Amino acid sequence: MVRSWDAAVERAQDRLAAGPRLRAVVGGEERRFALWDLASLVEGGLGELLDPDAVTSQAEREWRERLGESGREWPGGELYRRRYWVLDEAGAVAGTVAVDNWTKGPGQLAVSSLYVRPQARGRGLAAGAMDAVYEASAAEGLPGFRLEAHWSWRHAVRYYLRRGLWVVGWRHALALARMPQLPPYRVSEADGRLLLLVADPHGAWTPILAAGCEGGRLRLDETADYRGTGGWVHEFARSTLAVHLALAGRPLVRGPQWWAEAWRWADGGEPEGLAYRIEQLEQLEREALTRSRGPQLADSGDG
Repeated sequence: MVRSWDAAVERAQDRLAAGPRLRAVVGGEERRFALWDLASLVEGGLGELLDPDAVTSQAEREWRERLGESGREWPGGELYRRRYWVLDEAGAVAGTVAVDNWTKGPGQLAVSSLYVRPQARGRGLAAGAMDAVYEASAAEGLPGFRLEAHWSWRHAVRYYLRRGLWVVGWRHALALARMPQLPPYRVSEADGRLLLLVADPHGAWTPILAAGCEGGRLRLDETADYRGTGGWVHEFARSTLAVHLALAGRPLVRGPQWWAEAWRWADGGEPEGLAYRIEQLEQLEREALTRSRGPQLADSGDG
């Protein structure tokens, strides 16, 4: 029987609305929230900073046209998700976050629109928002939360990894999660290799995977501790290390035979699957950027 998390999600939403770090978006604020959401998309997708409270209607249309499909507004309002303001230490609005009204994966809260305006960054506000969501999920017996980030949003992806989120897939975008079943982890470098280490209940760090380079190709070694992990750690350790490797510019492919099978892991798993997916995602991003710029004049060769 499939377990329904609907009641638990509703209670978790109520906890978030009643907490000190977030405030629910109320009637009349939806438009402002949409513009703050737009600022996040413009920064992530186009690399430009935007003051959401200074965007005119004309400028909004132009930004959304440049963003293309990703610039469309969310339909349905509260039917699909609840929206919250992220508050700073003085209780002023400093960012946004939204949580779906249903779960993803194994019953996780689905987080989107996490954004803190540049002037308020570096003070732990985004981390506090994620902590609030995680605490609300745990209080209602839900297995953590999940969010997605586009591969091209490198700054955001690095931030989520620094916060200890595990990579659980990359079907349409990078899917990252924080779950009680997954221990804290860290990635360190030793002897030219990247090591994935996990913490035990006593705080000791144990290496479970090591990724190096041989002849320009990936070498991925498992430890005995990895083979003994099982469960969620065993399932998501390789995909998590793969994203760290990609961000560090390290090889993701172990050889032709692995690359020939890369499509098998196009939704998550082995590093070759990430390399396969990145090729597709970057092609789509190039096409979207070309559309956003519109038709270009051909180079006459005179310059």
